[in-house]
Amino acid sequence: MKKLSILINSLDGGGAERVVSLLINSLQNKYEIVLVLMNDSILYEIPEGVKIFYIDNGGDKEGNLIKFLKLPILGYRYSKLCKDLLIDFSTSFTYRPNFINVIAKLFRSKSKCIVSERSMPSLTYEGLNISSILGRYLVSYFYSRADLILPNSKAASTDLIKNFKINPKKIKVIQNPIDINKVISMAKRDVESFCFNSKFTFISVSRLEENKNHEITIRAFAQLDDNNAQLLIMGKGPLKKSLSSLIKRLGMENKIHIIGFTKNPFKYMAKSDCFILSSKREGFPNVLLEALACGLFLVSSNCQGGSNEIINDKKIGLLYETGNIGKLVKIMKFCIRNRDTLKNPKKKLERIKQFNVVKIANKFYNVIENLK
Repeated sequence: MKKLSILINSLDGGGAERVVSLLINSLQNKYEIVLVLMNDSILYEIPEGVKIFYIDNGGDKEGNLIKFLKLPILGYRYSKLCKDLLIDFSTSFTYRPNFINVIAKLFRSKSKCIVSERSMPSLTYEGLNISSILGRYLVSYFYSRADLILPNSKAASTDLIKNFKINPKKIKVIQNPIDINKVISMAKRDVESFCFNSKFTFISVSRLEENKNHEITIRAFAQLDDNNAQLLIMGKGPLKKSLSSLIKRLGMENKIHIIGFTKNPFKYMAKSDCFILSSKREGFPNVLLEALACGLFLVSSNCQGGSNEIINDKKIGLLYETGNIGKLVKIMKFCIRNRDTLKNPKKKLERIKQFNVVKIANKFYNVIENLK
């Protein structure tokens, strides 16, 4: 059996991390899988028999300069690990692991080097500051030396070709997978210590950080002036304190609730009415797929990324111009008024089947196996 290594920072909650956990479970019968991490935070289940190695223990506390200077060191360590374990295919997820993966190849690792792009590089590294300029250079330099690049959206693929001059022949778009049966099963579990009653419930599930733009969702909800509606925000991150303060200033403590990270957000989703994603940018938002599987109507910013590649029918969701709070307020009011008509299980099921984990994992396997 061929050996496949997967390099990622951690499995500490997040879209790329969830994709990795799904792929490991779906590909473990096709490959001997090795998981390589840079810190020991693991919040997703890993099958027995999958070996885990660590090439760093710095975590997220190190500054950008230190992280940059350590790239060749970690590339060498990872190259040695791939050689010692006789890895056939080396895959990586997110920027720093991607750079390390390619550096390992440059250290004469014989493993095929596959990097997975999870966002829009030109947006991640926009601006004229040193960090952004360096980031754009690293993407262009290292990605062009990979054997294969797997962006998770058509938008990211176009970005790599147009703005980073990556050879289109090296790029294969593989959208994110979802384990539909598992989500539906987890969604049926009871919710402890939270009251939904008959209130119309908006829910948002994502890391509490600037890019996710929870502030616009909070401010839009505060304008609804509807005592029979509530907003749940699930996730953790650096903005929890400031978002909680905003909710308090707006007098929304009894209507807007911030709940921390949970391995099973689906049981909350399934009891809600509408899912909201207000990101400034995305790669390919897994959470929209999960919300669809839970039967939710989708409302998303039409940010550059994969949102409009998922919401292709007004019967399953609506898009609004990124940052347009007035439009978001109107859509939220529309959803409340049309609560019963938002339910369209047939359309939602038809759409979600296109991203079934088995189907996506087979694409992943076929693309890798056809590498020359």
